[in-house]
Amino acid sequence: MSRRRQIYEGKAKILYEGPEPGTLIQYFKDDATAFNAQKKGTISGKGVLNNRISEHIFTLLGGIGVPTHFIRRLNMREQLVRQVEIIPLEVVIRNVAAGSLCKRLGVEEGSVLPRTILEYYYKDDALGDPLVTDEHIACFGWASQEELHDLADLAIRINDFLSGLFAGIGIRLVDFKLEFGRAWDGEFARILLADEISPDGCRLWDMKSNEKLDKDRFRLDLGGEVEAYQEIARRLGLLPEGSVSTVLDLEKHRRQRNGE
Repeated sequence: MSRRRQIYEGKAKILYEGPEPGTLIQYFKDDATAFNAQKKGTISGKGVLNNRISEHIFTLLGGIGVPTHFIRRLNMREQLVRQVEIIPLEVVIRNVAAGSLCKRLGVEEGSVLPRTILEYYYKDDALGDPLVTDEHIACFGWASQEELHDLADLAIRINDFLSGLFAGIGIRLVDFKLEFGRAWDGEFARILLADEISPDGCRLWDMKSNEKLDKDRFRLDLGGEVEAYQEIARRLGLLPEGSVSTVLDLEKHRRQRNGE
């Protein structure tokens, strides 16, 4: 499929005009950022792995009735998705204390929370994606009360499903972020899960060793980022045992062939 007009470029993905009205092509980059883009780098092959992992998870979620923007994977780095109006909120679901929660409240990292916590962050890089409350969301009209109920219901449902999915392969879903969008049909808007679900936006720890298998390896200069992402893909059954580099070898061959 030929590359079309670029619509938007974010920190980890590029959106292009889709082949049909109401569709976009979502391209996964190898760029990595942390601490609101104060730290930048590249994780070779990350885009390939995230594309495949996100495709798998969105397909499974669609199978249990979660409405998503995902249509199909096009190639190693691109997906065809429905065009949505992104709601300017990141919905963060926390099952175990980690990251900013520990810094804000002095909670020890790794503490299992008595109950799952939902947090909302206003999507604005210049402001550092600040934590906001239901009152802020209602006051500034970022989402209606009905939409906020839908976001919370979907987030809890997704968390329940993914917690079980990852537990089944020996991984603890510590926390993760979700983004949602509105798909308009005339005056009616339907809420769809959008963006991606991958080790970029999830904290995933090995249940036995507590080894971090996500972007925290980049944030904290632990190294082994590609190996961690590959391990997630392999445990999900997306890479064959004993050939974890296959997908990256194919990507390297494609780049050489295209003179990139």
